[in-house]
Amino acid sequence: MARPLIGRTIRRLRQEQSLTQAALATRLGISASYLNLIEHDQRVLTASLLLKVAETLGAELSALSGASERALEAGLREVFADPSLPEPVPEEEVAALAASAPSAGRAVLALYRALRVAREDAGGLALPSGRRILLPGEETRDFFHERANHFPELEDAAEAILAELAVAPAETNHALAERLRRRHGLIVSVEPLEGALRRFDPERGHLALAETLPRESRGFQMAFQVALLEARDVVERIVTAAEPSSTEAGALMRVGLLNYLAGALLMPYAPFLEAARALRHDIDALAARFGVSFEQACHRLSTLQRAAARGIPFFFLRLDPAGNVSKRFSAAGFPFARFGGSCPRWVVHAAFASPGAVQVQHARLPDGASFFCFARAVAGPLTRWGEPRPIRVVAMGCDAAHAPDLAYADGLDLERAVVGIGLSCRLCERPDCRSRAFPPLAHRLALDPHTTSASPYRFERLPADSPR
Repeated sequence: MARPLIGRTIRRLRQEQSLTQAALATRLGISASYLNLIEHDQRVLTASLLLKVAETLGAELSALSGASERALEAGLREVFADPSLPEPVPEEEVAALAASAPSAGRAVLALYRALRVAREDAGGLALPSGRRILLPGEETRDFFHERANHFPELEDAAEAILAELAVAPAETNHALAERLRRRHGLIVSVEPLEGALRRFDPERGHLALAETLPRESRGFQMAFQVALLEARDVVERIVTAAEPSSTEAGALMRVGLLNYLAGALLMPYAPFLEAARALRHDIDALAARFGVSFEQACHRLSTLQRAAARGIPFFFLRLDPAGNVSKRFSAAGFPFARFGGSCPRWVVHAAFASPGAVQVQHARLPDGASFFCFARAVAGPLTRWGEPRPIRVVAMGCDAAHAPDLAYADGLDLERAVVGIGLSCRLCERPDCRSRAFPPLAHRLALDPHTTSASPYRFERLPADSPR
């Protein structure tokens, strides 16, 4: 597995604090020449020195992992692979921009998103009213990603409510219903609901839940209602500080934060983290213990990044059979494709073939980063006969170094089981992939009628000065 390249991150943090190499080296108790080698990724940091660097620079260890730079670099590679650019941008320059000037890199991503929206409008996808289509979903995903999908304020709010409830996880649903009745005067009922899963009528003091919802989803909806009534102020402070660019983005952030708090009520931080470690992150066992669904347990695992008690940094993904991503969070630094489809060799796509079964994969990206991934297709409830059952894949993953802590890795020879995947077909340079949808943008097709290869596309790299 490739070691993380964090030297440029250290250099950037040092420069942001106006420290010379000599000054930082003195504080670290090493020579300036040795620090120079570290900043150029020519020396590996020991664990003790890494901790000292984090303390000296006042940075979280996660900030020194290189994960955020790697994710930013993946997005920039997609941007600079756009065929409308006059010439390709060397990968080393993309990496340097992500590590040394992340604010500029994020600005480039924002401009490219705006360009794509403008292209869609020009292609006739503007609304009939003439209003331009915005991308509040992407802004909201970035909002959660930049905070590693962890919000201490919401954890504190959840723990304050749970301290008043003082019940075991198995009794939380009943306790939430009682709290809604006694504190807020609400009656909770389960009944047929046309076109809705939950409907709140504040005038009647009535919360109606759809009879099609399974028990764990009913509990989640009650927890969401408690969060809406009792934690609106803390949620509003977080959204206001984020300065969303549109009303739609702000609304999505609020819903996401309320969902987060609902999960924290059903799966309290410390007990859930303790259980996750004891059960070796067996999701079904965790879901059974806390009375939640497979997806809810997965989502909660992706939030356990409290500074004093961190869980394994997981990424979380939910997508439908068409490849549309409806949820995406990453504390693990997995470089999701932002502007195109994901690799067809990735386990998330194979999971659709075996609904209900957990599929595992040791995935290795072209840069050498390795992730242990697991995915499962879950089916939503049917509302009426003849309607297709909604099926989505819920996927999780973490750095492969954490695989021994997961039950899903038992009996698996990680090195022999490794599968090479790419970020997306248009950015992947693997020459022998039989699953490729199209060739990489920075390459020329190599057409030979005398040869049929296993890959649907054969290609060769374009010269650096070649027009595309």
